[in-house]
Amino acid sequence: MTSQVSSPAEQADGAGGAVVGGQRTPESPGGKEVRRLDRVIIRFAGDSGDGMQLTGDRFTSETASFGNDLSTLPNFPAEIRAPAGTLPGVSSFQLHFADHDILTPGDAPNVLVAMNPAALKANIGDLPRGAEIIINTDEFTKRPMAKVGYATSPLEDGSLDAYSLHPVPLTTLTVEALKEFGLSRKEAERSKNMFALGLLSWMYHRPTEGTENFLRQKFAKKPEIAEANVVAFRAGWNFGETTEDFAVSYEVAPATRAFPTGTYRNISGNLALSYGLVAASQQADLPLYLGSYPITPASDILHELSKHKNFGVRTFQAEDEIAGIGAALGAAFGGALGVTTTSGPGVALKSEAIGLAVSLELPLLIVDIQRGGPSTGLPTKTEQADLLQAMFGRNGEAPVPIVAPRTPADCFDAALDAARIALTYRTPVFLLSDGYLANGSEPWRVPEVADLPDLKIKFAAGANHTLSDGTEVFWPYKRDPETLARPWAIPGTPGLEHRIGGIEKQDGTGNISYDPANHDLMVRTRQAKVDGIRVPDIDVDDPDGATTLVLGWGSTYGPITAAVRRLRGAGLPIAQAHLRHLNPFPRNLGAVLERYEKVVVPEMNLGQLATLIRAKYLVDAQSYNQVNGMPFKAEQLATVLKEAIDD
Repeated sequence: MTSQVSSPAEQADGAGGAVVGGQRTPESPGGKEVRRLDRVIIRFAGDSGDGMQLTGDRFTSETASFGNDLSTLPNFPAEIRAPAGTLPGVSSFQLHFADHDILTPGDAPNVLVAMNPAALKANIGDLPRGAEIIINTDEFTKRPMAKVGYATSPLEDGSLDAYSLHPVPLTTLTVEALKEFGLSRKEAERSKNMFALGLLSWMYHRPTEGTENFLRQKFAKKPEIAEANVVAFRAGWNFGETTEDFAVSYEVAPATRAFPTGTYRNISGNLALSYGLVAASQQADLPLYLGSYPITPASDILHELSKHKNFGVRTFQAEDEIAGIGAALGAAFGGALGVTTTSGPGVALKSEAIGLAVSLELPLLIVDIQRGGPSTGLPTKTEQADLLQAMFGRNGEAPVPIVAPRTPADCFDAALDAARIALTYRTPVFLLSDGYLANGSEPWRVPEVADLPDLKIKFAAGANHTLSDGTEVFWPYKRDPETLARPWAIPGTPGLEHRIGGIEKQDGTGNISYDPANHDLMVRTRQAKVDGIRVPDIDVDDPDGATTLVLGWGSTYGPITAAVRRLRGAGLPIAQAHLRHLNPFPRNLGAVLERYEKVVVPEMNLGQLATLIRAKYLVDAQSYNQVNGMPFKAEQLATVLKEAIDD
């Protein structure tokens, strides 16, 4: 879904918990009042089989096509099918959309759509007073309520008096709307999420044509099911238009002043990363080879890349993690852009092969979509706890560059950057995304091909060294004096035969060497190669000459930036810097840190970046940490940063 947006301007982030900017407008043609808002946060919540992710995704797509800025937070159980009606089985999708630039999915929903008692109980604690709750009353019977601990009905006991409650028999209305299709009640009930989507689409003036077309395409082989879903969707829209319970609808204008002119589409982090890998292979004029084993939340990249054989992409679903990276490394030896995708547990299994890639000095991208750990941990929840694993998680001295995107859309650029480093310096590179970025989405400006970096490299073509007797030979470990990269020789090229393997190589010749002095030289040379990688200096956003700096990396960018905006809006000076390159660090980072009296490092781990910063720069960095499987909230960080400023 793409849309044209013009006028480059930026407004303050509205990533808070309450609807603001409401403005009364004349009644709609149907006789109902329409109010204009500058932003809204909606959360769809229900059983894991209720289709909440699909509902949220469709609402998001229509919102993107309308031209709003947006940010999403899908949240679903780790189990494939958690027990129905239980708190662990609740699936939710939160969407924050606005008429201005925003950075986060929002701290607290203004609207909760609760499909059952479990969805209500799991999410009610996040709602501010006055929030709207749309409840499927058909599910509030004795047994489902007892299953989650409701002794009395919350619809009748006054516990929801602080909210604007809209009781709607979603299931009954859906079944009634579909009676002409001759479906069983169970089959008809499955469309209740489309009824809810139709109601919310009316409520917030969302386009409808795209969703109807989507449903007809999704169920093209079952046209009757497709039409049933379309009818349920339309019935929800008509219900909003005609019922007296919804006397007001809302408008959120397109964010025409938030973006530079261009063509935009809604994109998730994993999709953006996939496109970035394809773009990198095209810009490098190399085939892309993905060797991977399915693992949450990285599997979407394997699924997406498998669709792009027309771009020379080959995907191999291996029998295990070790086979996946082994195949990718073999493809790199053969002259392809080798990639392997995984999450933390898979990185642990791949560690020996990553060390082999360091020794072979071949370009390889290791994409780690981080999740909660250790071990299997929280497969569907987000975390930033693999940084030290990426930095040190191999035997011996095996340095690997690390790149981390900051937003879902930034995953595209980060993939190109990681490929640049891998190809230029002949090294494996870690690309550290996480579940929040992978599954979240935002508008992305589709780049012009002419603006993409040129990543083309030259393979070794002949002899590169002259022996003392004048003989010209090929040395596979003779290095580029600027990058310290060794030549990349394609197997089978006459005259370029050379050994590969994990045993230490002799400098230059690549022959097996057990010489202590040579090993010392090779270890230091590999480290110097990584240390010498050219990365941009870190930018510091400090308009007020602050004494406190908040330093982040990866997906904390949105919440940190939103918190900084709040503090500056309240007149408090604070500086912000965000790291994309974690190994090596930007060369000016030490000088930046020395300028501030206090450095605060928020992370979704127990202080891994802070540990590295304190060790390398001897700076008393203050950690603020969270490992609950959810991203930071802007208000939460604003409070912490204010305390740091005032301390």
